[in-house]
Amino acid sequence: MRQINGRAMGISAALSAALFLGLAPIFGRQAILLGFSPLVVVAIRTSLAAAILLVLVALFRRPFLYIYPAGLLGCSLAGVINGLGSLLYYMALARLTASVGQLLYSLYPVFLAIWLAFDHQPPSKMTRLRIAVAILGVICLTYNNSTRVDWIGVGLMLGAAALYALHLPINQRVLYDIPAPTVTLYTLLAMSVIVVPAYFLFDRAVPATGISWGPVLCLTLVTFLSRLTLFLGVKHLGGMQTALLGLSELFVTIVVSHLWLHEELGLLQWMGALLLGLSLILIGFDRSPIDKRHKGGWLKWLRPPEIPPDISWGARD
Repeated sequence: MRQINGRAMGISAALSAALFLGLAPIFGRQAILLGFSPLVVVAIRTSLAAAILLVLVALFRRPFLYIYPAGLLGCSLAGVINGLGSLLYYMALARLTASVGQLLYSLYPVFLAIWLAFDHQPPSKMTRLRIAVAILGVICLTYNNSTRVDWIGVGLMLGAAALYALHLPINQRVLYDIPAPTVTLYTLLAMSVIVVPAYFLFDRAVPATGISWGPVLCLTLVTFLSRLTLFLGVKHLGGMQTALLGLSELFVTIVVSHLWLHEELGLLQWMGALLLGLSLILIGFDRSPIDKRHKGGWLKWLRPPEIPPDISWGARD
């Protein structure tokens, strides 16, 4: 029963993360169109989200501040990788529409399957089928013969997808023994260490006086909520299943970008969206087990010698 409840919680958390992540490119694109530079957008949203979580944990859940050294190193590594990916993502978003950018970014489950295979966690047959269906859907979604392709933007977005996928198995290892809020906090802090100096070193552009900060603040909020729900989903469902469920963020981006930013999709692109929907429906037939105590692979060092028995959040919270 606990396993079933954990799976249901993981699915709910992953879908919630997808909702928030689907809104991120909308607010990010709108902020850039209003005059914010990509680097200042990623610096503000990441540092503010980390600060909010740090204050909340310090005030209300102080035991969640504890983390063992290997876990801290894992969160730091994941944060650095995801921070670099965030820089690529928002630089790409300055060159691509929100819908096309998010569609390209949705290829991250393909990269994740590669990283997990290196970690001795090959995907199941159903997972491979779902990846194939998702790839076909993304190919249809990104096809547009009436628009010139910005290959620099495409390359930046694919790089962001690969780095985002890489940070998931690292955090999945850490989440075996550490609660999701703790992992979220230290990962966001590590991301801030990357993106904030990047802004001061390579940009330093100051937003114009009178510019609306609404999109940036909304982006900060969805970043904060998406990280919490994302890692909760990874903890209870696994990185690959969370990533595949996360493809539903495409529907959020497509619908909202159409209604708000007036971006259009063609018939073939809508067919691609349906294929992605099929990949999501197949989650009901995909029962890939989550190896809670996986010991091999290139991430085997991300385990403590022994979890202290007196830690208030416990080893499985």
